[in-house]
Amino acid sequence: MALMKSGWLWRQSSILKRWKLNFFDLWVDGNFVCYKDDSRSDNETVLRLKEKCVNVKSGLECAGVCPPEGRPRECLLVALLRDGSTLAMCANSEDEALSWKLALMEAKRSPVYTYDPYNDNYQFVPVDSHNAVYISPGYPGYGYGGTHHVVIHEDPCDGIGEQVALGLLAGMATGAALRSLLWMPFWFC
Repeated sequence: MALMKSGWLWRQSSILKRWKLNFFDLWVDGNFVCYKDDSRSDNETVLRLKEKCVNVKSGLECAGVCPPEGRPRECLLVALLRDGSTLAMCANSEDEALSWKLALMEAKRSPVYTYDPYNDNYQFVPVDSHNAVYISPGYPGYGYGGTHHVVIHEDPCDGIGEQVALGLLAGMATGAALRSLLWMPFWFC
């Protein structure tokens, strides 16, 4: 499998909320692996983004998380997981945080590929209209073995609530500004 991005990030521990510097690998198949150091000998966590990650936020979107000492808030990254927990990280710069966010979102949404050892290549598996993937085990074309049904659930309305709330807020601000500008007694005219 191909490596999309790797590098050092600060990670907040889930229990004591301490910040530790860890080395991360992001793979094309959606695995986000955390190591103690860049030798990659001992992994601490493996997060399967396609299955467990709901959303990734960065910078000022990360409410309720304090960055490590000496780091600005713009360097924060937070992965929101399906079970309600979060994975809080901090990059060295705002640009690096944005780069990690885009890479994580790309790995989360990238298509599904299967490896064919007989031809030594990866084949794209299309997702049907019900967000399901059908993969037949065994050598392609022979048809032995049953068909496995792998469900990939992604809510098509994911993130719309934030957009609606932001639109309502912008509308209220515009209305208040126009009201103050246009309000004047017409009996002076």
